[in-house]
Amino acid sequence: MKVVYLGVGTNLGNRESNLKEAFLRIKESIGPVVGTSSVYETEPWGFHSGDQFLNMVLKVETSLEPSGLLGRILMIEALSGRVRTEKHYSSRVIDIDILFYEDIIIDDEGLKVPHPLLQDRKFVLVPLCEIAPDLVHPVLKRTIFSLLEICDDKSSIKKFS
Repeated sequence: MKVVYLGVGTNLGNRESNLKEAFLRIKESIGPVVGTSSVYETEPWGFHSGDQFLNMVLKVETSLEPSGLLGRILMIEALSGRVRTEKHYSSRVIDIDILFYEDIIIDDEGLKVPHPLLQDRKFVLVPLCEIAPDLVHPVLKRTIFSLLEICDDKSSIKKFS
């Protein structure tokens, strides 16, 4: 089994229900969830919206290869009602990102791992640091904790209760 870290976010509809549904679908079609961060409420990143996001990070064990993992994620997003648009950043029912797949580096047209912007996003770093502060980014050669310490993102992030 391989260890992967997935970022999960939502800002449309019943956000709590969206996260629970994604969690169950990930568990069913990707593999056992062995670590879960708290849920955080965050501002949209890279675009303007009146709808705040709920974000969390999951540590998952999977037997899927990276391309198969991506395929399952796209399936889960589609089943959850995600409609992909030409706009790079927009509000969404669910968004699932592969943050890390073991310590593998992938730089293909349709898949980049580690996620190329995770070090710039507090909504990823804060929950990831909660469950894996000593995880080392295989490209940047820094721990998640140290990446969070130097992150320039000033957006609001707070635990959601």
